[in-house]
Amino acid sequence: MHVLRGIAGVLCLVSVLLDAFETVILPRRATGRFRLTRLFYLLTWRPWLWAARRVRIERKRETVLSFYGPLSLTFLIATWAAALIFGFGLIYWAFRTPFVDPHGAAHPLLTDLYASGTTIFTLGLGDVVPRILWVRGLVVLESGIGLGFVALVIGYFPVLYGAFSRREVNIALLDARAGSPPTAFELIKRHSFEGGTAALTVLLEEWERWSAELLESHISYPLLCLFRSQHTRQSWLGALTAILDTCALLIAGVQEQSARQAQLTFAMARHALVDIAQILSARPTQNTSDRLPHERFRLIYDQLCQAGVRVCRDEASFERLKELRALYEGYAETLSRYLAMPLPPFFLEHPKKDNWLSVAKVRAEAEAEDRVVLHDDGEHLF
Repeated sequence: MHVLRGIAGVLCLVSVLLDAFETVILPRRATGRFRLTRLFYLLTWRPWLWAARRVRIERKRETVLSFYGPLSLTFLIATWAAALIFGFGLIYWAFRTPFVDPHGAAHPLLTDLYASGTTIFTLGLGDVVPRILWVRGLVVLESGIGLGFVALVIGYFPVLYGAFSRREVNIALLDARAGSPPTAFELIKRHSFEGGTAALTVLLEEWERWSAELLESHISYPLLCLFRSQHTRQSWLGALTAILDTCALLIAGVQEQSARQAQLTFAMARHALVDIAQILSARPTQNTSDRLPHERFRLIYDQLCQAGVRVCRDEASFERLKELRALYEGYAETLSRYLAMPLPPFFLEHPKKDNWLSVAKVRAEAEAEDRVVLHDDGEHLF
């Protein structure tokens, strides 16, 4: 019985340390269907998403969803710490509680867990001490793991939030260039001025690099996929899909010099989208909604022509666009459902104001909703 306790404790420690290593330190895709981190997010994300969808106001629903990423990170670290304490506690219990406890406990396991907790957090209280010589070495080992764990956590947060900040810069810059939400039509139309082709080529080069950085950071730290942007009509998935839509339109039927750069950006962006879907175990949706029917395609091309964009008028352009869309829309759709991030359309019949124009109005409306309510007796309800 005592041997089984020790084996269980060792297995618990190995699984936690390996999981923390793969999640925080290993700079490549972690594998394994029964990893602690994977199980944690499987058990917590779906209920959180279900509860958030019960919120009818879009702004408040996005606020609820935005809490999950940072909170889940905090609770994941707490889960790792609790598992380490429990693993060492089982090992101590396997050796018949090798501690002197002046206060006593209702169960020997409680003493072992208490000793493990004070050791791994390096409290150094000294009220419970080991009475076997070699157990002292085990206590020193646990305290060293505790120090390393704290250092790991301290170093993890800046790296994670640094990658998040770099991701959000280009998304914010896309607001004035492609609208809110960003659409392929607006992005091409707003670059129809003289010299716009060169500017669009430079923009696509930046988004090719952004897609590569997104691929590396979100495969190393999949938790970043759950971190949401500052505004309700912005998201990394929406921005990536809008760039893929733009590249597909340029490749399929726009007579511009930026078509070659569009091919390079499309390849990198599609690579990032597919790999992120795989890391989240999200299979591509087969029966996706048609985001661009033929009538809408003709409308887009007519309006692009009116804006001065040179488009191809051959009948094969729509089929070429359809083939390109089939390469990424299934993955984008399944990620949209899983992350509750709506995909942008190719074209908005009734364009909304850009976030940089409407942010003051949105803030004023939010403050009006949260304003102090007065009771009949004059008391303030906060």
